[in-house]
Amino acid sequence: MFTGLVREIGHVAALTTTRGVTRLELDAPRCAAALAPGDSLAVNGICLTVTGVERTRVAVDATAETRRVTTLPRWRVRDPVHLEPALRVGDAIGGHFVSGHVDGTGRIVSLQRQGRAASMTVALAPALAGQLVSKGSIAVDGVSLTLDAGPFPGRFTVTLVPQTLAQTRFGAAGVSDHVNIELDILAKAATRPLTLTSILMRGWDRQGRSEREET
Repeated sequence: MFTGLVREIGHVAALTTTRGVTRLELDAPRCAAALAPGDSLAVNGICLTVTGVERTRVAVDATAETRRVTTLPRWRVRDPVHLEPALRVGDAIGGHFVSGHVDGTGRIVSLQRQGRAASMTVALAPALAGQLVSKGSIAVDGVSLTLDAGPFPGRFTVTLVPQTLAQTRFGAAGVSDHVNIELDILAKAATRPLTLTSILMRGWDRQGRSEREET
């Protein structure tokens, strides 16, 4: 579990794919010291497992499914990436709960400076846009943001405050850049009526009807 607060802008140092598994080596001088094999690390919003740490370099592996639903196939050596280690007990939660399970990708279609801040509009699949909630949270490349316009059919708009522009790669982002999208966990639960609770309730109701019919 993560919070959507980027701890470091790392860089892709090496990237190779063998037998369906992509191995990434990341330059992460700030995060590396606190990581060990087996830890979780969000890389542009993708929850990946650390497989090795050597000085300031961190290695992670990604499967074919991860490449299918994320922007990872577009990454190249020297690309900047958002890094956030997993949330630990006692850590402050300043953003929102982010699982690191990317729902799909989007594309920046507008990025307009507004003084020291910026307004960013992202296009995404209508099926994903339909699950967004007005003024709700969304993770874009792992960054916790709040919808300030929309959602509209196939797009949404967020405001990037000066701190976000300074602490993320969005300060150098451009129109047509592709980004990872993770919908808010609570919003997804609200738009999916068949929850565990509803399944259990339906089971209890069926059991009650059976007992009444037997009597």
